[in-house]
Amino acid sequence: MTTTEFPSAAARAAAAAALVEDESGKDITTVWSVPADLAATAEIRTRQSGIAAGLPVVAEVFAQVDPEVKVEPAVADGARLADGQVLVRLSGSARSLITGERTALNFLQRMCGIATLTDRYVRAVAGTRARILDTRKTAPGLRALDKYAVTAGGGHNHRLDLAAMVLLKENHIAAAGGVTAAIEAVRRGMARAGQTVESDVEVQTVTQAVEALDAGARWIMLDNMPVADIEQVVKLRAGRADASRILLEASGTVRLDTVHAIAGTGVDLISVGALTHSAPALDLTMLLTTGPVPCPR
Repeated sequence: MTTTEFPSAAARAAAAAALVEDESGKDITTVWSVPADLAATAEIRTRQSGIAAGLPVVAEVFAQVDPEVKVEPAVADGARLADGQVLVRLSGSARSLITGERTALNFLQRMCGIATLTDRYVRAVAGTRARILDTRKTAPGLRALDKYAVTAGGGHNHRLDLAAMVLLKENHIAAAGGVTAAIEAVRRGMARAGQTVESDVEVQTVTQAVEALDAGARWIMLDNMPVADIEQVVKLRAGRADASRILLEASGTVRLDTVHAIAGTGVDLISVGALTHSAPALDLTMLLTTGPVPCPR
């Protein structure tokens, strides 16, 4: 369900698309104002505390802008950051540093922001059995990077894409004719395909949850259910002989001020769309730290 390996290929493609979007090869402001033969060093620093994520993307951006730029991370992804801390040191052509600045910061600020918000949710459920999951509510084209940032903050990934696992949502269930019918249809589909994957079934009521349990569901998402109803489903699971084989997931408008109470019900997983669709960017800055000197090339 979760991978903590940095998605290098996705980062390479995302950096390339971002640099094309920014017309980085036609940076008229920098070309007209910064001498071509000047070199400089720079630092990327925090302007607030948070969690580091996405340091390898900075290297990828500058490798595409100018392979001669040297990028030296000062921390590792997952590190806890203080206000004013150095994340990255860079050196090379002053033009290249300035041209790549915004693209690198855009990635780094977003990913650090996701990791930082995830860390807050993870700490909010500390001491319970619940794990924090992300969702597919990611920025188009940035899913692998968004989900990696979640893991840097201590969270876990749900499914990466539509092919990764089965997730029967309310529209699937309505179209199939009900919870049991949808579960049975998926079982037949797996048999025809000769494929076995994890299956998660979304329910909105205790009655639907009981139906899913009786139909043999092994992973049930309790969507937008009140805490009292979640507690009732947890108790119903505990009374079943196969309880240890059943995962219960809470989902739907989970907030920092409600997540601890939800975790206290005894659910195993809590999925939070806000981790990737509403995380505020971490405030970072990149500034040249030495005056221009002759560029060696």
